[in-house]
Amino acid sequence: MSKILVIAEHLDGKLNPSTARAVSAAAAVKPEAIDVLVLAAQADAIAAEAAKIEGVSRVLTVARAENAHPLAAVLAPQIAKAAAGYTHVFGPSTTFGKDVMPRVAALLGTAQVSDVMSVEGSHSFKRPIYAGNAIVTVEAEPSHVVVATIRTASWPAAASGNGNASVEALSVDAALPSHTRFVELRQGKSDRPDLQSASKVVSGGRGVGSKENFEIIYKLADKLGAGVGASRAAVDAGYVPSDLQVGQTGKIIAPELYMAIGISGAIQHLTGIKDAGTIVAINKDGEAPIFEVADIGLVGDLFKLLPEIEQAIG
Repeated sequence: MSKILVIAEHLDGKLNPSTARAVSAAAAVKPEAIDVLVLAAQADAIAAEAAKIEGVSRVLTVARAENAHPLAAVLAPQIAKAAAGYTHVFGPSTTFGKDVMPRVAALLGTAQVSDVMSVEGSHSFKRPIYAGNAIVTVEAEPSHVVVATIRTASWPAAASGNGNASVEALSVDAALPSHTRFVELRQGKSDRPDLQSASKVVSGGRGVGSKENFEIIYKLADKLGAGVGASRAAVDAGYVPSDLQVGQTGKIIAPELYMAIGISGAIQHLTGIKDAGTIVAINKDGEAPIFEVADIGLVGDLFKLLPEIEQAIG
């Protein structure tokens, strides 16, 4: 029977929703047990949160000062040791997971399965290739532990609140490297919903025209209580910071409502929104590729249409 270890992602003492999504993917394997591993300097609060996720059997904690910051070089050796006895090790396909999990796979001597979109069997998975233009079914070697990253936009978060998993402290004997050290973490602060977890997202592209004009995107987003995103073209042009980029080389998101404003719809951008619920496109070019995937499309000048939409919202 399968036994899965899910690596918890957290920041500032709070569990990231990506962890519950990885638990959903683990549940699809129909394993004997799903355990969550929390590596932190102070793990109690994070572990208590993880224990509430439905489907989790146990929460294992490794609390040590070296785990105060998520350095892949430090976490990977501990995860590899903790993985003993497990058939699968899952992590979210986020910046954190993409950093840590390949090192875990290397230490365990196995090839990683990346961006799992669906589970076909205990060792069979579907994942996107060619910027999402094709979906491939991959078979993992049954004789090796399966190390995989989970495409969080493709999975709902496992329900939280009714779980009652036990919490156990784990001691791992792993030699930690000294060549990597934490310097600082810089992150933008915003009162708007987080882009990756927001249920509504308003994104602007090159068609917005300038950094100053992007205020019209922020204004509509605030009216809707939505997160703000952007195309790579808008980021490269300096309209917005890179952490707002949506797409293959940015964030992969799955909001219930996605509004693409002044975005032509290059395949790299569409890859980031393929799991969105309703896609609304506004562009003055009626032949723009974005209209091929949009549920609702408006052809016209965004600077005329957006004020009208805001007025209609009330």
